Amino acid sequence: MIEDALSGTACVRTARRGHLGCITLDKPKRLNAVDLEMATGIERALQAWQHDPAVHVVLIESSTPRAFCAGGDLKAIRDALLAQGPDAAFDLMNRVYQTMLHIAQYAKPVVSFMDGIAMGGGVGLGAHARYRVVTERSIVAMPETSIGLVPDAGGSWLLSRAPGGAGLRLALTGGRMNGVEAVSMGFADHIVPSDSLDDLRGLLALRPVEDVFALIRPWAVPTDVCTLDEYDTSVSLEQIVRGLESSDNSTAKADLQDISRACPTSIFAAWYGWQASRRASSLQEAFAIEGRLVRYMLGRADFIEGVRARLVDRDNAPLWQPAMLAAVDVAALEAVLAA
Repeated sequence: MIEDALSGTACVRTARRGHLGCITLDKPKRLNAVDLEMATGIERALQAWQHDPAVHVVLIESSTPRAFCAGGDLKAIRDALLAQGPDAAFDLMNRVYQTMLHIAQYAKPVVSFMDGIAMGGGVGLGAHARYRVVTERSIVAMPETSIGLVPDAGGSWLLSRAPGGAGLRLALTGGRMNGVEAVSMGFADHIVPSDSLDDLRGLLALRPVEDVFALIRPWAVPTDVCTLDEYDTSVSLEQIVRGLESSDNSTAKADLQDISRACPTSIFAAWYGWQASRRASSLQEAFAIEGRLVRYMLGRADFIEGVRARLVDRDNAPLWQPAMLAAVDVAALEAVLAA
């Protein structure tokens, strides 16, 4: 393996093995929370290898088995929001989104090993690659409604194309997927045992990427794995909530609890974002839709409060404004999407 000093950032390591370019996310104490520095490191490697004939395929992986990437650096975004305002905070996020789009549109095959936690920004870095690998340790989710934001990083594109109404349920509740569910929902392509990743990396360094994944045998998984419950996408958000309220099903009760704890405006924003992304014709268009909603949410008090309650003070008692779904300014959200 040849170490490659391409990134120039402390949280991204690069190396070449055979014809494989390896990008390793290396901020283990923060579970690889993605920020502008990490995105810059990834971007530099992608640009350097784009026209390098010795590099045939690019791998994005993590230095820690705990997490591929647990999400965006929310504290840094909150700090920028408090110090410079919503436009500066959104610009910080949007520059990271552009790297995620670059991964999706990269001319050479990109492989992601989404081993461990892959949430929010981790989905953006890993789930838009051409070959997406998960393991028995993978935990995949878009939990933005719990912090006063909205599914972003291209997550709404994937959620809106998941089978049936399961993606809508995940968008609203922020529910977690295991590796099997991530494959079934379209967030990943292959599930392999975590202890086989070294062998897989070695094969990718020596053989054509198409041949490697054609040879992978599906990992044996239990036949009784539960499928994700679905929401009826033909009814309104209010009807979905009323259905949950009237149900005695334990899953419905858990979903209702998740939704009731989440930011009400985020719930409606996730609903509208899912619907709009479902009509989008490309991932790039979905990113643009999400961007308008993210910028709107950053202009409100809810995101600052959500990060305070979940990550700073950790009292898990955010004071949402408004506190009830019935009081959400739906017209404002509709205007944001119509702009």
